[in-house]
Amino acid sequence: MTIPMNAGHRARPALVSLLFGLMMLAWPLLVFFLLPRDGGLLLLALAVALISWRLPQGYKRWGLLLTVGVVILALAGQVDIGVRAWPVLINAALFILFVWSLRHPPSLIERLARRQEPDLPPSGVRYTRNVTALWCGFFLVNGSIALWTALYADLSTWTLYNGGIAYGLSGALFAGEWCVRQRVRKAAHG
Repeated sequence: MTIPMNAGHRARPALVSLLFGLMMLAWPLLVFFLLPRDGGLLLLALAVALISWRLPQGYKRWGLLLTVGVVILALAGQVDIGVRAWPVLINAALFILFVWSLRHPPSLIERLARRQEPDLPPSGVRYTRNVTALWCGFFLVNGSIALWTALYADLSTWTLYNGGIAYGLSGALFAGEWCVRQRVRKAAHG
């Protein structure tokens, strides 16, 4: 059996993507364990690397802007706020992305739905717009709570909300929407 020469090159980016993805999900736990141990600057550097790695080529200037912001926070002695702002940035970015897709159809959820069902009926388009709007509301509320915890809550409360409760709420919304979608599909096809 012959392995193509570039197979290892494809495996490495996939592994790096997996590791960065896991670090993004584990961010609240990393902060909880590293921030009190003077790991703030390490966390800020990791945040810049994570964001820069995920940005498409045309958006690298945003990564540079974020890097400058992180350096300013570090120089101003506000490393902890910069580190704890990660969930706020993620929710803000997702909110903007979802709202933008509502203003410039098709909505993001419709685009995902069309991957499985290319001939989405008008009722499906309306449904996906409503789901996109629901996620916009979720990201707005979740980001607001994340901001409050970053500014006013102690590290334990911040970690509990951003590393547990927020994931549970998003999972519950995803599961609830999936259940509703199954009923809507059944009603449309039955």
